[in-house]
Amino acid sequence: MDLRPSSEDAERTEATDLLLRIRGGDREAAGQLLPLVYEQLRSLAAGYFRRQPQGHTLQPTALVHEAFLKMVRNPDADWKSRGHFLAVAATAMRQILTDHARTKARAKHGGDLEQEPISQIASPSGNQSLDLLVLERALSKLAEADARQARIIELWFFAGMTMEEIAEILEISDRTVRRDWRHARAWLNSEMASSETM
Repeated sequence: MDLRPSSEDAERTEATDLLLRIRGGDREAAGQLLPLVYEQLRSLAAGYFRRQPQGHTLQPTALVHEAFLKMVRNPDADWKSRGHFLAVAATAMRQILTDHARTKARAKHGGDLEQEPISQIASPSGNQSLDLLVLERALSKLAEADARQARIIELWFFAGMTMEEIAEILEISDRTVRRDWRHARAWLNSEMASSETM
């Protein structure tokens, strides 16, 4: 029986060590971290672009790099693990996508733009596209009522995390995550349905 850590475990440990170095001000650690988390971040970003027409002003690779730079330049970053870093990355990507969608909403029609910012996002199940700004408003409203439920939805939707991973990040039980997720999902579906009919 081989008791040596798997390459995945070794990568997690290395990523956590690099995150601690970044937090301590080591600029070189950021360059070493990106290759360890890039594929997972790229996979998250690519999921946001499913069912989108070609030619966005923002592409998955650019989203990954913009989110990564935003995170490693944050002097108040306090990442505890690779999973925590990925959860924060999902939030950063959500903010970037929302900012791009808001820019589109403010822009007047008739310009010479050949590319469109992303305004729709595929649901995690992949069976429908959701209006990104409607989703953002609903999540913000949910966060005012119950911040933990909003975070659970965000981690599930934007980070693609499992209930077990969410429980670990939020330091609560799987059972609590599942209960909150059911309530939050029902509330969110209702809120988004009423927003879209207005």
